[in-house]
Amino acid sequence: MNVSFIGSGNLAWHLAPALDNTEFSVREVYSRQLKNAEALVRRLYDAKVNSTLDFSASASEVFIISVSDDVIDDIIRELILPRDAILLHTSGSQPISVLGYATTQRTGVFYPLQTFTKSRRVDFKDIPIFIESEDKHTRKVMTDMAKAISKNAYEISSSQRIALHVAAVFASNFTNHMLTISREILHDSKLEFDWLKPLVAETINKALSLGPEQSQTGPAKRGDLEILDKHVAFLQDDEVVAEIYRVISQNIVDRYA
Repeated sequence: MNVSFIGSGNLAWHLAPALDNTEFSVREVYSRQLKNAEALVRRLYDAKVNSTLDFSASASEVFIISVSDDVIDDIIRELILPRDAILLHTSGSQPISVLGYATTQRTGVFYPLQTFTKSRRVDFKDIPIFIESEDKHTRKVMTDMAKAISKNAYEISSSQRIALHVAAVFASNFTNHMLTISREILHDSKLEFDWLKPLVAETINKALSLGPEQSQTGPAKRGDLEILDKHVAFLQDDEVVAEIYRVISQNIVDRYA
């Protein structure tokens, strides 16, 4: 089947070439930033840039919206599709109903659960892909598409996907932000962030191996209030970070008390 992408961000940057190496050939890319569409097209075998959202003459059967959540609705209202087209979005937090204004009844969600950055190579084989559709034909196409690039494909509902996305934010985005704060604390004290890398690696590996509840350590887990007070005092010049420390520490104390 032929596929067209609406969007050329981090996810599309990786997903489009992955599909293009299967029987799902990517033929067109649209982006509001023309140079971004052109850059993605250069990663594909036989694709071209579509400069508008009018795909009425397209030879593609599948259209994948891979843009920021807050512009999906705007895209839908401008998008012109061929007859019987399949329209998918890739958002973890938007329900399938966001496609309700589309000019096709064949709609679905194709959500790869991973963090994507253009400069980092990813292997889709181990990335779980979550699909949703009320249309049998669309589900079959998405299942085939998912299995063409990944060993793990699952069907879940919109309400389950939002739970998955919230959990992913805690596990990935919040974890990364904690590392950013750690790096800033060390930088301010003229210390090396590299010194934390073995600790971070062991923390993640242990949590994945033993389970996060069984792997928790530290002064809050032990209920060592004296150490917690010392740490908060150390952070007194940054009220925001000190409050983050207090809230998370209190949550750990309450859980393991």
